[in-house]
Amino acid sequence: MPSKPKKPKLEHSELSGEFTDDGVTVLVDIFRPAGTNADWRMEVITPEEDLIEWEEPFATDREAFDEFLATVARDGIRSFFDEADPAVH
Repeated sequence: MPSKPKKPKLEHSELSGEFTDDGVTVLVDIFRPAGTNADWRMEVITPEEDLIEWEEPFATDREAFDEFLATVARDGIRSFFDEADPAVH
């Protein structure tokens, strides 16, 4: 019986974690394949477990987090709670 391919292990940035603004908390996850120098990916997960993914990777975890902060400053943290389709940034 063939074995299932293993999910690659991920390295999570120290900038990942919960972020609260305007009384709303989301989880920011910045990650890349472990043991590589690959670009960083970023996701935001709402308390309702909606997943917002950025399509473009980031060269550094700091660039990813700065983009998250810029999005919150520009659009507000509630912009991650879209009533329509899940957002892709």
